Amino acid sequence: MDDSHQVWTDTLSDFISFMRLERSLSANTVESYSTDIREMFDFLAERGIDSPEKASGDDLNAFLAFLQETGIVGKRSEARKISAIKALYKWLELEKRVDKNPCDLLDSPKLNRHIPTVLSVEEVEAILDSVDLSQPEGHRNRAILETLYSCGLRVSELVDLHLTDLYFDDNFIKVFGKGSKERLVPIGDPAIKTIRFYLEKRNAGPVDPKCEDIVFLNRYGRKLTREMVFHIVKEQAKAAGITKSISPHTFRHSFATHLVENGADLRSVQEMLGHSSILTTEIYTHIDTRKWQRTILDHHPLNDLQ
Repeated sequence: MDDSHQVWTDTLSDFISFMRLERSLSANTVESYSTDIREMFDFLAERGIDSPEKASGDDLNAFLAFLQETGIVGKRSEARKISAIKALYKWLELEKRVDKNPCDLLDSPKLNRHIPTVLSVEEVEAILDSVDLSQPEGHRNRAILETLYSCGLRVSELVDLHLTDLYFDDNFIKVFGKGSKERLVPIGDPAIKTIRFYLEKRNAGPVDPKCEDIVFLNRYGRKLTREMVFHIVKEQAKAAGITKSISPHTFRHSFATHLVENGADLRSVQEMLGHSSILTTEIYTHIDTRKWQRTILDHHPLNDLQ
């Protein structure tokens, strides 16, 4: 391995360590950023640049132009790559390895805001009511769905939920979200009641010693996988006659949307969802706007004249 190649490798290794230890980014984000940075390093090396510190803004723009010309990435992927590049050079600035940040003139592509699928309150109730409680996993599946909707959890937060995270007497649960950030989420009495019913069944069955503190277990007493939760949601939506394409995250979207529709403060919703930026939470105001816009159009008096 020549010296120039070692420089790229060492820089990437140090940056990955920074993201993991200092920024506490998720494993998926670290992996994506690593791939993006490695791809950019290869491009710069082919241009005769022997270290990232020597790259100019023109070099970085040339890399982005290369991606656009080849058509190998969409706007969303391009935006992520730009975020990775900016994070790298921000770190190089902190390390005093660059005097001037070449990313200052980089612009992220404008993205069309994706409006997620949401369920109505009636559809949520239909899914909950469709669970057959006479089946061995019935109470568990009902509790899973209730918790997803009542607390707006990510699926990873649900499967990682511990018994010691449940504070039912105070009507909240403790959740560890992205980057292991802890937050307290209110939980209503209906969800608490459903979980308690399930826990009676859970404690009477097999429990793997390694999973004694995990709330939701499979039939063998081990921790549920994310894939299993996706399967449960899909099957119950089908049983309820819901034709929308949904996932566990749909319950999170629905939870937030219904809160906003009922006048909840956006900052409070942000805290409950564990969003680092209020901009992420604002998507639910767009969903609410879309709903009342449709209502106005459907009931506008001029529609009767057409």
